[in-house]
Amino acid sequence: MEFNIADIANLSDTSKVRLSENIILADADYVDYVAFQLSVQFERMLDRRIPKADMSQWAVDIALDGGLRDDGKDHETQLLLVHEKANPQMENFQPSVYDTELNAQAFADEHLGEFLVNSVPVGDVVGKDDYILDAIRLVLSHNEVKRLMIIPNAEQGTLYDEVQSVLRDSDTDQRITVFAMQPLPGGNFRQEILGYSVMNALGIRAEELNNK
Repeated sequence: MEFNIADIANLSDTSKVRLSENIILADADYVDYVAFQLSVQFERMLDRRIPKADMSQWAVDIALDGGLRDDGKDHETQLLLVHEKANPQMENFQPSVYDTELNAQAFADEHLGEFLVNSVPVGDVVGKDDYILDAIRLVLSHNEVKRLMIIPNAEQGTLYDEVQSVLRDSDTDQRITVFAMQPLPGGNFRQEILGYSVMNALGIRAEELNNK
């Protein structure tokens, strides 16, 4: 029997975990916070209502920033949304409810293939940061993964430094991209600005900004 990456907290033998060639590992609470901050900022700047961010559009944008391209092949990407158990939904994304609208769902993008979505509530036994670090270690040990995209909360706590430490010792050919709101001291991984993908998912266009 194979298991999804979302099951790693309950497994002693992680060799049974099934991984896609592309993994997006996100602190969903942090991504939701970023969407809220950008919504407030750009509603004032653009003088219009900003709708909730489109989850599928955001996932596609992250995959593109992480190096996935339309090359005529069938691709599969797993999106893992790690969140505090006390938060049952994302307030600034649509769809938003973890249990019923996001977990164990999938969608297809005509250019990048299938996206599998899982949400993982943490906080009772394993903390969110520890779960994310364990998931990174798992992915690094599976050479079927070609691209790993990590969205940690780099603004609070020590998670970014810990992610950097885990990746520093990795010996892998995987393309690893870490997303943050501003450039940070790097390591042996690529960096991308998280705000661009969230802005696009919120429907904020460059031409709007250029006219201000």
